[in-house]
Amino acid sequence: MAVLRLFIQRLGVRGEGVALLHEKRVFVPYALAGESVTVEADGERARLIDVLEASPQRIAPICPYFTNCGGCAVQALRADHYAAWKRGLVESALQNEGVTCAVALPIDAHGAGRRRVTFHARFDSGAAQVGFMAARSHRIVEIDACPLLAPELDGALTAARAIAAALAPRGKPLDIAVTATRGGLDIELRGAGPLSDVEISALIAAADAHDLARLTNHGRLVTLRRPPEIDIGGATLTLPAGAFLQATQRGEEEIAARVCEATAKARIVADLFCGVGAFALRLAQRAKVKAYDSDAPAIAALRAAAQATQGLLPLEGIERDLFARPLSASELNGFDAIIFDPPRAGAIAQAAEIARSEAPIVVAVSCHAQSFARDAAILLKGGYVIREIAPLDQFRYAAHVEIVAVFEKKSSRKSAKRRLLG
Repeated sequence: MAVLRLFIQRLGVRGEGVALLHEKRVFVPYALAGESVTVEADGERARLIDVLEASPQRIAPICPYFTNCGGCAVQALRADHYAAWKRGLVESALQNEGVTCAVALPIDAHGAGRRRVTFHARFDSGAAQVGFMAARSHRIVEIDACPLLAPELDGALTAARAIAAALAPRGKPLDIAVTATRGGLDIELRGAGPLSDVEISALIAAADAHDLARLTNHGRLVTLRRPPEIDIGGATLTLPAGAFLQATQRGEEEIAARVCEATAKARIVADLFCGVGAFALRLAQRAKVKAYDSDAPAIAALRAAAQATQGLLPLEGIERDLFARPLSASELNGFDAIIFDPPRAGAIAQAAEIARSEAPIVVAVSCHAQSFARDAAILLKGGYVIREIAPLDQFRYAAHVEIVAVFEKKSSRKSAKRRLLG
């Protein structure tokens, strides 16, 4: 490896400093735009050795594990420049798809912090190492605490260590996903495989010692002490094992508020890729909702929560693989508004059907700027216009940004007005 002096021209999409060397890009984690640095370079990847001339936007990081732990990409950048960088992630993704649109500065949706976290466990000579992975590595960085976690996750790390210790004799890598619920910590294990009776007993003892609400292994119940419940817009929902939630409670609330505002006049709404119903359960307070997802446990949990909640309009949870069987344009034409919140890969086939529909309002929610921009371009080609794009920052210091965008169908404005106003 060569030791080089480089000038950082900009921040890349992963939060790494980008320099040019012989007209080729070199990526330097933890370096900032405008800095002169020395690095140890290996092709296009480099390790930061020293900052020779610091950016005036450089500030002290909030965490002692920064630059070692790979969980955060950008902690040393001043807040206003950090926000501009996050907005730029969305702008650049749209420009790459030929979409020109004003993008607001991100809304701070960190709130009290992350309500879910995944720790990784690896084993060396029977001893467990538990923490986060280093950047671009499977090396475990053991930590004492993470400043980005919500107070409700206090105790999560010690519980994860106890669980890893209980399974240390088998030596298999583990992912330990922890979610904060009203009933306490809900933990889902992945990587362990089938458990022996002795291992189950050890895990139950660990769950009791750390007052866990529930412990599951690859979706199978190990022990249940209290229901892992959460509140969604006044409805009580029991989480399926390993269920997806927005990273922060504030993030969910901010996104849902924009979804509800954009669809305020809709009488019947389609909620696509609905998960456990973060939008559907709120929307059903004043509209009929059909909610679709391929995740059977999530749909079952949504149905149960809807049935147990008084005052909701009809809410139908429908299990359907929207990648293999997207709702057709003719099916979508019956809705006053469509919401779609796909996984990171986006939803090309479903977006194409939405684009061919006459639904007057579409709200796209995404955690991946590139796939969002691609799906947005499909909607625009189908006759939609962008009414607004709102980035939200619930992934503080990470190279991710949540996006809520509202689209309106040009050709259906008059008919939509007649339908929505009666």
